[in-house]
Amino acid sequence: MSDSDIEEAELTGPAPQPAGPVSVIDYSERIPNNVGLATDRKLQRALESWQPAFLDWWAALGPSLPTRDVYLRTAIAIGRDGWASWARVPMEQYRWGIFLSERDGPRQIGFGQHMGEPAWREVPGEYRSELRRLIVVQGDTEPASVEQQRHLGATAPSLYDLRNLFQVNVEEGRHLWAMVYLLHAYFGRDGREEAGQLLRRHSGHPDSPRILGAFNEETTDWLSFFMFTYFTDRDGKYQLGTLKESGFDPLSRSCEFMLREEAHHMFVGTTGVQRIVARTAQVMAERGTDDIWRYGAIPLGTVQKYLNLQYSLSLDLFGSETSSNAAAYFTAGLKGRWMEGRRTDDHVLTAVTAQVPVVAADGTLSERTVPALTALNLDLRDEYVADCERGLRKWNLELDKAGLGPDARLTLPHPGFNRNVGVFAGHHVSPSGEVLDEAEWTRRAGDWLPTADDRGQVAGLMVPHYEPGEFASWLTPPAVGINDLPVEYDYVRF
Repeated sequence: MSDSDIEEAELTGPAPQPAGPVSVIDYSERIPNNVGLATDRKLQRALESWQPAFLDWWAALGPSLPTRDVYLRTAIAIGRDGWASWARVPMEQYRWGIFLSERDGPRQIGFGQHMGEPAWREVPGEYRSELRRLIVVQGDTEPASVEQQRHLGATAPSLYDLRNLFQVNVEEGRHLWAMVYLLHAYFGRDGREEAGQLLRRHSGHPDSPRILGAFNEETTDWLSFFMFTYFTDRDGKYQLGTLKESGFDPLSRSCEFMLREEAHHMFVGTTGVQRIVARTAQVMAERGTDDIWRYGAIPLGTVQKYLNLQYSLSLDLFGSETSSNAAAYFTAGLKGRWMEGRRTDDHVLTAVTAQVPVVAADGTLSERTVPALTALNLDLRDEYVADCERGLRKWNLELDKAGLGPDARLTLPHPGFNRNVGVFAGHHVSPSGEVLDEAEWTRRAGDWLPTADDRGQVAGLMVPHYEPGEFASWLTPPAVGINDLPVEYDYVRF
C-alpha cells in the first residue's frame, strides 16, 4: 500500500479576533477542517470547551511511551489531488482535523422508505435519537482502541512498527473528532453531553466501560495488536461503510473520509500478521519443527489461537443475526448495507427473505427463513467474513513459499465459535462447527484460545527494538518503508 503527499490547501479563513485577551484557536491551522469552523462561533465555543478534555484524555490514556517526534501523516485538506501531509510531529501537537468528503452534486437517499428523497442536511426530528445513538456507538470505539493500545510502544518490534502504531492512534483520535463534530454541530445540549461521555468511558473500566465488548478487552502484545488491526478494524470498515450510505448527509460524508484512513489500519494488520507468519514459516522450514519458541519465533498454533480469539470477538460486533433495530435503521434511511448502490434488488426489502443459522435443542445446526430486513446484521457479517478470507490466503501463501505441508495452514473458525452475541451465544461450538457440551468445551478450549502460558511465551518475545533498521526476531522486516523512505529510517525519535 502506497501513500502520497498532498498539496496544502486553505479551507477556511482565519478565526475572528477576540475582543479581549483570551486564547483563540487558529481554526485553519490548529484544527484543519472543511466545515467552516472559522465562521461558526457556536461550534467554536463547543469545541473550545471539549478540546481541553480531549487533550487531558490523550495525555492520561493515549500512548504512554515518551517521544520527541514521530513521522506522521496528517489530513490537512481534502480533494482528488491528495489529502495528507507528512512531517515529524510531537504527538501532543498533532493536528486533529474535521473533514467531510466531497460531493459532486445533490445526493438522494438510496434505500428504505425515503428512497429517492434528497439526503438530509439537518437531523430529521423523527430520527433524532436513533441517529445520535449510531454516532455515539461509532464514536465510542475510536478512543477505546487508543486506550487498549497505549502501552504497546514499550515493546515495539521496530521503529517502523512503532510509527505505524502511533499513526493508527492519532487517526483513531481524529475519527473521534469526526463524531464529536457531528454531536456538537447537530444535536445541541444532548450532543455536547454525549461528546463529554465519550471521554469519560474507558476501555475495561469496571464502572464505566466502553459500549461494545471487544473494546474492553486487553491488547496485551503486538500479536494481539496486529490481529486487532486486521479483524476489529476491518469490522470498523464495514460499519463505516453502512453509515456512509446514511440518508443523513453529514454522517455519510464523515464516514466516507474516515474510510480512507481506516485502510491504513487494516494494512498494518494484514502486513503485520503476514510478516509474523513469514518468519514463523522460515524458522519452521529451517529447523524442521513447529516448536520454535526457543528460536525466537511464534509457533503457528499460537498464531491460530490469537486469530481465533480476535475473529470471534469481532464477529460479536455485528450484533445478533436477526435485529429489529437494524431493520428500523434501514427502513428509516439511517444505515444502509455494504455497497448499497451496487445491489440489484429494490433497496426496500419488504418482500425479500433470508436464511439465518439456528442451534437446535439437540445441538444440531440448521437454518430458518426470516424477513431479509431483520437479517441485515448477518448480511453485513457475511461480507466481512468473505473479506477476512482474502487476507488468510495471503498469509497461507507465506507457508506455501516455505515449502510447508498442507497441514500448516491458518483458517477462520466456524462463525459460532466462542460467541457471546447472537444465536450462538450460550452454546459451545468448536472451530470446525461441532456443538459441544460445557465439560468438553472446558477441556479443549485451551487448544483453540490463548492460554496464560501462550500469552506468557508471547510476552517473553516482546522486547523493544528502537535502533533504526533493527527488527525483532519474531517477524520479518517490511518490503518497503513509509512514504518512499527506507525501512531503516528513524521514524520515531525519543
